[in-house]
Amino acid sequence: MAEQKTATGTAFKEAVCIDAGRVYDSCSDKDCLEDLQVYFTETEQAKIDRALTVKARSVEVLNVFLEVEPIPFNRGFYSVDMTFYFRVNLSAYYTPVSTADTVTGLSFFSKKVILYGSEGNVKVFSSEMPLDGAGTASDNPRAVVQVVSPIVLSTRFSDNCDCDCYSGEISFPESVSGLFEGTFASPAGRRVLLTLGLFTIVQLERRVQMLIPAYDFCVPGKECVTSTDDPCEIFKHIKFPTNEFFPPRLDDVEDIGVCSYGCG
Repeated sequence: MAEQKTATGTAFKEAVCIDAGRVYDSCSDKDCLEDLQVYFTETEQAKIDRALTVKARSVEVLNVFLEVEPIPFNRGFYSVDMTFYFRVNLSAYYTPVSTADTVTGLSFFSKKVILYGSEGNVKVFSSEMPLDGAGTASDNPRAVVQVVSPIVLSTRFSDNCDCDCYSGEISFPESVSGLFEGTFASPAGRRVLLTLGLFTIVQLERRVQMLIPAYDFCVPGKECVTSTDDPCEIFKHIKFPTNEFFPPRLDDVEDIGVCSYGCG
């Protein structure tokens, strides 16, 4: 095939067929998760019951469980059920002048979105699947969720469950609860309620074969740097972290297009 010119004048050598995930539909969302209950193991719950005040230090997304189901009588559309699990690190204060005690808990949030995922009637088998056949693929599209670190908006106590909180026994997936020491017990006393700001992007994709222009092979443009066992020699090549000593000013932040707090 002769070289062809693109709209920008760049020449490509040939058209090649690739197998890739094509995104059929996606959506972004900004959720304010108000008064999420934080669950603790028995040891950590004892610290909460003795605390005078608590303050959220950080919140980490541990895992997101997704389930895709077709929408009846609406061909090509699917519901994506998502359950987010958060590791919550708190500082507990027993007196106004005491040193903070670190407490770790677990919280979760579920939501559902509906997206278009097209239709397919094929089952995909590959050499990467287990020999016992457990890797048979379904006809449903693949759901992908992208999430940034949540923003802590508020933390408070609730002694009498003045919210829509869960009061019975609760169990978490082993892949999540196994990251904590001890077992989670339904709190009989003081509860911690957390309000988070969460930004997510959800998309449905299918594996398809697409014809794309190929410009050339991806030949690396630099040589690998041989590592050394001398830690001081490695340290010499690390750039001085100037920005860590001089935080950016408001003008610097606005110059790079980042919206300051409170922007719509």
